Amino acid sequence: MAVEQGLADDYTQDGTVDLKGNPVRRSKRGGWKACSFIIVYEVFERMAFYGISSNLVIYLTVRLQQGIVTASNNVTNWVGVVWMTPVLGAYIADAYLGRFWTFMAASVVYLMGMSFLTMAVSIPSLKPPLCPQPTVGHCDKPSALQLGFYFGALYILAVGTGGTKPNISTIGADQFDDFHPKEKHQKISFFNWWMFGIFFGGFFANIILVYIQENIGWTLGYALPTAGLAISIAIFIAGTPFYRHKVPAGSPFTRMVKVFIAAIKKRKLPLPKEAKELYELDLEEYRKKKKFRMEATPTLSFLNKASIQTGSTDSWRLCTVTEVEETKQMIRMIPILIATIIPSIMLAQSNTLFIKQGTTLDRKIGKFSIPPASLNAFITISLLISIVIYDRIFVKMMRKFTKNPRGITLLQRMGTGIVVHAVIMFVSALVERRRLAAAREHGVVESGGQVPLSIFILMPQFILMGIADAFVEVTKIEFFYDQAPESMKSIGASYSSTSIGIGNFLSSVLLKTVSNITSRNGRKGWILNNLNESHLDYYYGLFTILNCLNFIFFLVVSKYYVYKAELSDSIKLLTQELEEKTPSNESNNSH
Repeated sequence: MAVEQGLADDYTQDGTVDLKGNPVRRSKRGGWKACSFIIVYEVFERMAFYGISSNLVIYLTVRLQQGIVTASNNVTNWVGVVWMTPVLGAYIADAYLGRFWTFMAASVVYLMGMSFLTMAVSIPSLKPPLCPQPTVGHCDKPSALQLGFYFGALYILAVGTGGTKPNISTIGADQFDDFHPKEKHQKISFFNWWMFGIFFGGFFANIILVYIQENIGWTLGYALPTAGLAISIAIFIAGTPFYRHKVPAGSPFTRMVKVFIAAIKKRKLPLPKEAKELYELDLEEYRKKKKFRMEATPTLSFLNKASIQTGSTDSWRLCTVTEVEETKQMIRMIPILIATIIPSIMLAQSNTLFIKQGTTLDRKIGKFSIPPASLNAFITISLLISIVIYDRIFVKMMRKFTKNPRGITLLQRMGTGIVVHAVIMFVSALVERRRLAAAREHGVVESGGQVPLSIFILMPQFILMGIADAFVEVTKIEFFYDQAPESMKSIGASYSSTSIGIGNFLSSVLLKTVSNITSRNGRKGWILNNLNESHLDYYYGLFTILNCLNFIFFLVVSKYYVYKAELSDSIKLLTQELEEKTPSNESNNSH
């Protein structure tokens, strides 16, 4: 009996299976053995991705000879697609293929895109003609074939990341059983190592690969990330015998749509006076499924009509109270999501205008020339230091005053980051005014020549961006995941990526709009190809005002936001509720 009990305890309790659908034993699959492959994959994959994205604006302006506005918008549009496609990738995984097979299919597309990009900068007929003096403006333009092939490869890559990005982290999380105390604790450590893999891969790309691209050649600079991605996929496949898998259980998006449609179909019906008359499953059903039942609330009451019982059992006409409340919770987070879009627009500047500013400054340290995109490494370093200081010092200090385990609330932390973003743009405007003054003093305004100031005058805005990320980007991921209902964590995670995607698209719209408006009636405009004649200081000043207005909006929506009740162990509470209810039911039946 003891042997049988030990064997039973060895099987996972969270429903994970192997690729053939058989239950798995925790001693054979999952845990750190499986996750070691996944973390190493992430290091190489992030190195590959940032090896392309970090220096993209330089390639577009120098090799494809695009103007600053066009190149910056092409970067932000592409990054927007990169961050929006994971929503589709998560849906396909949840509803149809499962995470593993969605990831594998997307990896093939991803590697194809990277390979095509390497071909685009290597094969003579596909790579653009060399332009020794791009500022003079007498160079042969890239052909339609060369432009089409390069951008086609970029967007194939973006589609591939849409399937890998949302699934690889959840595959890693699936290797730990939430119903096993030790493994549940290990999952927290996994996410710490996961973030370390992202930071390490990005840091390597910003320092080493960016230097190779600008000083040795784009062929090697793109071939190394492509090889890195191929290695990462091979490492992931090598770990296949050790992975646990979760069976696709249907997409949360579909459940949300069903709630809306059911409510619309019954829009003319009056709500019952008692919430208990609405449709809901028995507590026992939720305990079997290891889920938590939610009670009806009066907010967004129109959606409650989805639970009105009319005799139909069609899931598109009748939803449980829990399904309705889950949908409401996702809607309640939308105003916070909107408030995080402006910080995402600010973040987009670090990959575009900030880097182009660096190309106008003195980049020499002795004989070594610093690639402008390498300054993004300071964002990573600043972010890591900020997180350590925040977790180790600030949180412990604030707990004494607030009695909150997090030190301050998630929204308070996010609001602090929004203020930092306003400071970033104010500082950036001051730095740009200093750069423009130096350009005038040394007579390099019209020529667009190098301004005799060190590139390190840009360091404050990169360092502050890392601090802002520690408050906004890290908190955003935690907030949307934490506040999402138990069965809709994938949508919660997609909120943070959606914010970045929309922010990048809006960055393109703003840049184009401001460029067009300020250049009307024969005026030079704020954003020109010659940055020494431009007025980025005005543009950054506009962003400062935009951040201040966004902070006011954030204060309003956060004031009315009600946090979801935190449940440390919902299954335990549900069992307790059932036990308390059972005696009264038996007593009623005896009468």
